[in-house]
Amino acid sequence: MATVRERRRERSRTRPGRSGRTGTTRRGRRPDSARQRTGTRPSRRRALRRRWVAVLSVLAATGLVYLLLFTSLLGVRTVEVSGTVTVTPDQVRAAAQVPDRRAMLRLDTDEIRDRVLALPGVATADVSRSWPSTIEIAITERTPMGFYDTGKEIHLVDVTGTVFKQVQAKPEGLPELKLAKVGPDDPATRAVTDVFGRLPEALRKQVVVVEAKSPGSVELRLGDGKLIRWGDAQQSERKAKVLAALMTQPGQTYDVSSPELPTIS
Repeated sequence: MATVRERRRERSRTRPGRSGRTGTTRRGRRPDSARQRTGTRPSRRRALRRRWVAVLSVLAATGLVYLLLFTSLLGVRTVEVSGTVTVTPDQVRAAAQVPDRRAMLRLDTDEIRDRVLALPGVATADVSRSWPSTIEIAITERTPMGFYDTGKEIHLVDVTGTVFKQVQAKPEGLPELKLAKVGPDDPATRAVTDVFGRLPEALRKQVVVVEAKSPGSVELRLGDGKLIRWGDAQQSERKAKVLAALMTQPGQTYDVSSPELPTIS
């Protein structure tokens, strides 16, 4: 029969000890508080790193915008002009008023174009940026279709009816426009420029005077003294064909104002 001392020894061997439980806890699984501490530190470092990256990105973008808009790093160095014939490139540059060293991105090309178009001899203008530092201005000059004599001054007039240049003498090869007034908003002027622009080239070269008291009374005087009564600007192509047939007949005045009933006198 086992003694009391032996039974106690047996129970002590089979009872889980405190050190065993503690050892298992330490070696098998970390306590929740330890896991939270070790997991929080990397998360905080990542968040801090993201914040610094965002701050540096904003600073870099701000610096880039400042360099592009408020410094002469990409400022204007050259203004190139093309398309000039009678207008000089210096006249175009003076009218354009492009600020030297101004940042390219801050230039308003539409405003520059409008200033160039204010030149009397310029019909169209195109302004563009050529990086890194050049502004290009391409113009088309007005082409005279006739001249207007006020009695004191002689002015060139283009196909839009715009008076754009004063000259000292009557230019050869251009017809004289005899109108009460000349301008793109004047109905008689518009009728004259429309009719003249639709004439066959061979006939256009013979015209020395274009006259109109109203939009419906356009008349053409040829170099040989013959008079063509054209009427209004309607049916100009048909009138030109009828006139070509009429002028094979002798006469001094050819009236095609009504192409259905043309007359010669």
